[in-house]
Amino acid sequence: MKYLNPKADLTFKRVFGEHPDLVMSLLNALLPLTADQEITDIEYLSSEMVPENPLRKNSIVDVRCKDKQGRQFIVEMQMIWSPEFKQRVLFNASKAYVRQMSVGEQYELLQPVYSLNLVNEIFEPELEGYYHHYQMIHVENSDKVIDGLQLIFVELPKFTPHSYSEKKMQVLWLRYLTEINEQTREVPEELMTNPEVKKAVDALEVSAFTDAQLAGYEKFWDIISVEKTLYNSAERKGKAEGRAEERHLIALNMKKQGVAFELISQCTGLPMKEIELL
Repeated sequence: MKYLNPKADLTFKRVFGEHPDLVMSLLNALLPLTADQEITDIEYLSSEMVPENPLRKNSIVDVRCKDKQGRQFIVEMQMIWSPEFKQRVLFNASKAYVRQMSVGEQYELLQPVYSLNLVNEIFEPELEGYYHHYQMIHVENSDKVIDGLQLIFVELPKFTPHSYSEKKMQVLWLRYLTEINEQTREVPEELMTNPEVKKAVDALEVSAFTDAQLAGYEKFWDIISVEKTLYNSAERKGKAEGRAEERHLIALNMKKQGVAFELISQCTGLPMKEIELL
């Protein structure tokens, strides 16, 4: 049996955007919900994205839904990490929170917004864990929380299935997202024995897609590869420009202090003629 990667636009939306039971299971497994807060029903909402950086406009896949209580859930697959992504997530979640209320309605009617962000890159290398939960808390008394926005980021490359003792479904869903791809020929038994995950695996079978859909799938990965190259190139260029600007600033300050041009050139690596023009 041949399978597709669940992280692609086509497959992610097929699995989690067309099967309420599967996205509900994913959310219950990965969100910080207590037993009495678990989601029991779901209704899909139309996707609405913030205008993206043109270098990464295709790298984000999202599914949006809400339950009968009015709680909203945003699930995003982020293929390429960028420094502004956290602010973008906060903006999207805040916008969803604010739009719940019409003019004249009471604030206590507002329901929480949960943003679950599955990131295919490591963005917190100094932190050991793969699960990052952000919420608004009292600085001195962290048990005091302002309900409203819950932002969760999962670094998929950091995930390793150590144990099933706790959060078994979280482990199974993360294994599904990180272990199934085009090279998969035999799915691990642990995934196939769970009815929900098995249903999600079956939805990835190549035979379930048309030739046109498969062509779009291949194009998606080509685009991601190009966007990643463009972003890395732009990042390197920005860093190089930043270093050049810093060298010029140092040279200018040394020049103002009356330091010999030859010494300035040795310290900054700038040519003598360039220093003279500063």
